[in-house]
Amino acid sequence: MINKEILAKKIEKLPLDLLKEVANYIDYIEFREAKDNQLGIQNITLASEKSLSKDWLKPEEDEAWEHL
Repeated sequence: MINKEILAKKIEKLPLDLLKEVANYIDYIEFREAKDNQLGIQNITLASEKSLSKDWLKPEEDEAWEHL
């Protein structure tokens, strides 16, 4: 099993060019996670749109938002 201390020791031993590669890979992982989270939110939004649209089409909703 690997933990942060073991990983940090391994990183300390790497030459600069490999450190850049590791940093790039970490950036990629963070980007991928953020993208996956965003896609999940978009999927939930799309899935709920049909059921919420019933409320959006009510006249009182139009009145509530007409001044904005």
